[in-house]
Amino acid sequence: MAPWTIVSLHAERMHAWKDESWEMSGKHAEGHSCRHHVNLVSLLPRHRRAHTEGLAYLVAGTHTMDAIAKDDVLSRCKIIAEPWDCGGLYLVGKFPNWDRWAEWNGRYRDDIRKFIKGDCSMKGSFATRVSGSADLYQANKRKPYHSINFIIAHDGFTLYDLVSYNYKHNNANGEGGNDGCNDNYSWNCGFEGETNDVNVLSLRLRQMKNFHLALMISQGTPMMLMGDEYGHTRYGNNNSYGHDTSINHFQWKLKDVTWHEDNWDNHESKFLAFTLHDDQFGGDIYVAFNAHDYSVKVTVPSPPQNKQWHRVIDSNLESPKDFIPEGILFTNPCYNVAPYSSILLEAKP
Repeated sequence: MAPWTIVSLHAERMHAWKDESWEMSGKHAEGHSCRHHVNLVSLLPRHRRAHTEGLAYLVAGTHTMDAIAKDDVLSRCKIIAEPWDCGGLYLVGKFPNWDRWAEWNGRYRDDIRKFIKGDCSMKGSFATRVSGSADLYQANKRKPYHSINFIIAHDGFTLYDLVSYNYKHNNANGEGGNDGCNDNYSWNCGFEGETNDVNVLSLRLRQMKNFHLALMISQGTPMMLMGDEYGHTRYGNNNSYGHDTSINHFQWKLKDVTWHEDNWDNHESKFLAFTLHDDQFGGDIYVAFNAHDYSVKVTVPSPPQNKQWHRVIDSNLESPKDFIPEGILFTNPCYNVAPYSSILLEAKP
C-alpha cells in the first residue's frame, strides 16, 4: 500500500473514532469509554528494511504524525505517543511531534525509580525529571506538559510490586520466565514477595508514598495506574496481560461505598454525600459535596468502632485551615456544609 494511502486511511479512521467519541460522550453513566488507542508504530521506519522501503515508510510515518498534529479535528484532541516498541525503537524526547504530540516519558520512570530506591549518582537526574525534563522537551514550542510522567504503566510491575520484588516472577505465563522486562529498577525493601514483617511492610508503604509524592510535584502531566491507590499486586508478574484472573482484576470489594442518598430522582438536588469504607483497617472516609447556593446541614454517620471522625478538608475555610493532613477531631453529629464547598472526614483512633 502506498504511504500516502496509509496516511489517508489513518486520518479517516481517526475522524470516525472522534465522531463516535462525541456521540458517546453523554453515555458515561452506561459505562461507555470515549478513549481510543491507535497503534501507529508500524508506520515508523526500521533500519533493517531495504533503503528505498525505509524511505517510503519514513515518509508515511512522519507525515502521518504531521497530518494528525495539524488536522482540523484531531489537532483539538489530546494526542500522546508511547515512543518505543519491543523491537528496540526508542524515541523518548525525539518523537516526531510538531509541538503537539505528548510522550510517555520512559526516562522519567527509570530515573525516579532509581533515585527513590537509593541508587547512587541519581540526584541530578532526579532533579531534571521532577523539574520537567528540559533535556528532552525544552525545544521549539514544547512545554513540560508534553512529558507524560509516570512510574507505573499497564505493563510491568504495579506500584506495590515495585517495592516488594527485586525480580520478576512470570512462571505462570507459560514461557519459562523468559518473558517480561528484566530491568525493573525495583527494590523489595528487604524481603522478596509477601511477608508479615511489620518493618518491611512499613518501609514499603513509605516508599509507595515517596513515589506518589514525586509524581504529584513533578512538572509535566502525571499518569497513574488504576489499582495502585490501594496497593494492587500481581505477585511479581510483570507481564500479566494474558491472565483473566484476580491479578488483573480491579478489587472493587476493597472500595465499598455507602451512598447517603435516597432521592436520586430529585433533579433539583445538588448535594451528595458518601462514605468510602476501609474494611481492612477501619479508616473510613466521609465525603460531601454541596453545589447549592445555600448551606446544607447533614447528619454525619457514626464512625467505625473505636474510631472518631477527624476533619481533613473543608474547602469553605481559608488556607491553611481548609486542608489539614493530620485532621482535627470532629465530634458533632451534624456538619453544616457551606454553599459551593466540599468536606472530607477521616476515621482515626
